[in-house]
Amino acid sequence: MKFKNFTQKITSIKGSKLWSKTGFIIIGIASTVWFLIRVIPKPSRASYPCMRAAAPFMSSFVIYLISLSGAALLFKKFPKGFKSAQITLTVLFFVIALAIPGISTIKNNQVEQSVGSPLEEANSPMGIAKGINPGRVVWAYNPDATDKNCNNTSSYAYFMDSATDQDQVDQMLDATMLKITSKSTIKDSWDAVFKYHNTERGKGAISYSAGEIIFIKINRTSSWGGNFKESDLSRVTTNGNYAMSETSPQVVTSVLRHLVNIVGVAEDDIYIGDPMKHMYKDDYEKWHGEFPNVHYLDNTKSTLGREKVVKSTTAVIDYSDRGEVLRTGDWNDALDGSPIQTDNLYTIFEDMEYMINIPAMKAHIRAGVTMFAKNHFGSHTRESAKHLHAGLVEVGSVNPLRNTYGLYRTQVDMMGHELLGKKNLIFIMDALYASKHENHKPDKWQKAPWNGDWSSSLFVSLDPVAIESVGFDFLYYEYDGTSGSEYANPHYGAVDDYLHQAADKVNWPTGITYDPENDGTEIESLGVHEHWNNATDMQYSRNLGTADGIELVKLSPDFFTSNPLLKLNNSTIELKAYPNPVQNNLTLSFNIGYEGTVSATIYSLEGRRIASIDPVETINGTQEFSWNAANLNNGLYFVNVTAKTSNGTKQSTIKFEKQ
Repeated sequence: MKFKNFTQKITSIKGSKLWSKTGFIIIGIASTVWFLIRVIPKPSRASYPCMRAAAPFMSSFVIYLISLSGAALLFKKFPKGFKSAQITLTVLFFVIALAIPGISTIKNNQVEQSVGSPLEEANSPMGIAKGINPGRVVWAYNPDATDKNCNNTSSYAYFMDSATDQDQVDQMLDATMLKITSKSTIKDSWDAVFKYHNTERGKGAISYSAGEIIFIKINRTSSWGGNFKESDLSRVTTNGNYAMSETSPQVVTSVLRHLVNIVGVAEDDIYIGDPMKHMYKDDYEKWHGEFPNVHYLDNTKSTLGREKVVKSTTAVIDYSDRGEVLRTGDWNDALDGSPIQTDNLYTIFEDMEYMINIPAMKAHIRAGVTMFAKNHFGSHTRESAKHLHAGLVEVGSVNPLRNTYGLYRTQVDMMGHELLGKKNLIFIMDALYASKHENHKPDKWQKAPWNGDWSSSLFVSLDPVAIESVGFDFLYYEYDGTSGSEYANPHYGAVDDYLHQAADKVNWPTGITYDPENDGTEIESLGVHEHWNNATDMQYSRNLGTADGIELVKLSPDFFTSNPLLKLNNSTIELKAYPNPVQNNLTLSFNIGYEGTVSATIYSLEGRRIASIDPVETINGTQEFSWNAANLNNGLYFVNVTAKTSNGTKQSTIKFEKQ
């Protein structure tokens, strides 16, 4: 019988006179013997939850014995102090004599949790920066993408298009793609990303080839039984798990539009899902309506347009602790069961050539933070990820004893595995609606610059360590227990230990070699890690020009409000621009439904006016005219059309690329 279960049975005896006299001594002796027998042969067992359960009883019993001995000695010394007129010292002896026995009365459930190791000094980069622009992370902050009035009810949840503006999210992805690559067109940006990624994988500087499979990995943790209707996979709106913060469907739509409409990937070569979970009805209907031939994956369903994922017998992750840390068991005593060394993955990870992992940026009760690496806790084929919790910082209902640096971290294996992190094409992180922990509705961020609004952000990078380091800094800043939230999970010690280790092997634990394939090839630096100088300036080493670290490129709200691609009310203009991309003449075709005049203005991505087209009269509400775009520099542009009719003034905007 586990010691924890034994103590639970002992403590359930209420009102027993025998227990009041001898229970404490019995538990004290039993816990001390149990602890010594288990820990002396293998000191690492001291971190096991069962040992943590025994430790407070053992320590209380030992302190109790010491306190009795100390109190007896001090009382014995009391007369001597009095006789020598050392009044002050005598009083001190007396107070200590009374206080020491009281130590043994401290309740076990009030054992203070250690804060753990502090963060390293700011702007101290470690590791090797990755990317076309090494170490670059682009942060797009656009409050217009989210509705501050969203209340996450059944009629107005964050994942609905009424609460999240698809046009604005499209604009955010457009801008971040151009900035991350320093290219002038979206098509050129994706081409550069494919070439960089394939070079990193040893394939050479080659672009996307037709027929290569792309898997979009999302986060749908909430889709467990009871949170959806079996009949159609629609969300259950009447329980507390409704509208938990997860990957926003609008971000996925933006990525699909880029891949299909710009890169030219066939819909049939794209897969979407969270393999361990289900795909909600609203997700499917939004994506399938625009991209009907994409494959929509589900954990168990092969109906309703879904395809059931297949468990692989050959795709394996071999955890680098080699069974020393990870164990079976429930989430509260995962270290108490049999060793876990490997997990199987799903066949999609073998079949895909590229993955785009789109996590929701959140704090996490067990890991402190959850982003790209933690999102792969849903990539293995077990029913849950409880066996992996032992490789985290262990924040939760148990006393965290893994909150110091230099311990095995499961996330590093996920980030370095050849079928997981190594196949990740580009790192796109959804931070439109962040939350205080993984199973919670979105929280409005209270600190500047958000000031009580949604986080409304999108992060993009080609450096997996840099983007998680930046995400950590944002979460660490907002969720510190002072901004209206009792949760401060990122502040438990060593939450960023996995980033230290992913960046540089000098930070690996003694005896651990990260080789998640167990083929004798250890992982190399996966990217660069550091913390910003402060939460006001948010400057990293490359921003300061002092070292080879992270560069944070900020796209502020002003960038987006000055851009003409805004959602316009009451717009009924049917507007087309072709060919798109264009090289010479751009044709604009529109239907405004009424007789009137139409004028157009062409803008750059930054909102700079490029040209104006004089008003033209419509014929039966329709018109078509050409504009010479040959002199434009290659890049992304917008056409804003204004129609004046007897029914009022209407506007619409369309974007095009010049190549």
